[in-house]
Amino acid sequence: MALTIIQTPNDVNLAQSPIVFAISESNSEAYTSSSFQYLADLYYWTGSLTDSGSSDYTLTKYPNSSRTGIFDVSRIINSELSDIVQAVSSSVRYLAIDSYVQYLSGSTFVTGSHTKSGNYKAIDGYSVFQEPINQRIENKTPYWPIMTQGPSSQSYQSGTGGRMSIWRGPDGSGVTPSALIYSSSEAGEDNNFVIPASFLPNDTDQQIMTFPISPSEPDWPMATDLNNFEIFAISGSTNYDGSNRISDRMHFDYVCDTKYDNIRIKWKNRFGAFDYYNFNLVSKQSMSTKRQRYQPQIGSWNGRTLSYEKFENATQNYIVDSDQTISVNSNYVDESYNDIFKELMVSDEVYWVQSYNTPPAPRDPGESLMPLAVQSSTFNLKTTKVDKLIQYSFDFIRGQGFKLII
Repeated sequence: MALTIIQTPNDVNLAQSPIVFAISESNSEAYTSSSFQYLADLYYWTGSLTDSGSSDYTLTKYPNSSRTGIFDVSRIINSELSDIVQAVSSSVRYLAIDSYVQYLSGSTFVTGSHTKSGNYKAIDGYSVFQEPINQRIENKTPYWPIMTQGPSSQSYQSGTGGRMSIWRGPDGSGVTPSALIYSSSEAGEDNNFVIPASFLPNDTDQQIMTFPISPSEPDWPMATDLNNFEIFAISGSTNYDGSNRISDRMHFDYVCDTKYDNIRIKWKNRFGAFDYYNFNLVSKQSMSTKRQRYQPQIGSWNGRTLSYEKFENATQNYIVDSDQTISVNSNYVDESYNDIFKELMVSDEVYWVQSYNTPPAPRDPGESLMPLAVQSSTFNLKTTKVDKLIQYSFDFIRGQGFKLII
């Protein structure tokens, strides 16, 4: 027999989309048997790419018309990555399959020899329909290894924290980031800052690291009163001029305090990391209640005579709960925001950053978060050509009711 794995996943895969192995058997005695089946023992684990996990699943496929067995393991792997990203520091799973065939030859049940795949990585995220199934992850966004779709021009406000993520480990491209460069036109070239590779976790179980995108973060590497700055990833020696840049630049402008309250929203993007946006125009909050009623028996029926009190209620609410919603409006943006706002619409993890504790706060610095769910059901993409000025509105429902009911 000659069993060959003819299609494999990428080095790094997005687990909400197909992770495919295709297997082919060349022995005609085997694949012409009506009982012929392809089998794949699926292994997945955490720790190191070179480790090996235990086989918790055996998958079975009959050959298709091309005599191939095609296995998509994404749903199993994604179920292992379904924890809330906000609460999980490492979101990488390693996987491999051990494939073989089984069939009846006369009255003898035959199990073929095993063929082991290589080891691959998966993170929580998804591809979009226009992308090939096995498109390499570094080709999905010009900002990779920074785990975002952009856009290139963003903003921050005083007192608002924020952290984005970078893929620190190998991705199969042969290029690994050695540092992040922070640059500002105000400070001049001499005041460019770098996060050296030693700051980035080298542990194989932590190939995703976060980095600050706001001066409010305690590990911010620049001056705190900048009106603008840029961030980009490099590989190799530390050059501030971007000559060995491996990601597009992201530019951040400082926004002064606005007339209306700033509603800072963060959400899990298509790479399983967080993006942010400051909705600092008019926002409105509302509450809607849900009630069920019954009619209790009024009066005192245990005495010698019937009596009742004038304050007794003949119509009583016995279940009262509420939904709290918030409507927000963006400032004027360019078309590059369309992609990340589409990701916001389909995100399964959204938060309202209600406050940020900066040192020397009485407790550790960090975000105070209110979980949200997107309530808007329609997102009409706008363009400068058609709409001139582009502005968006979103409706969210709080993930927690007004009452604490567990």
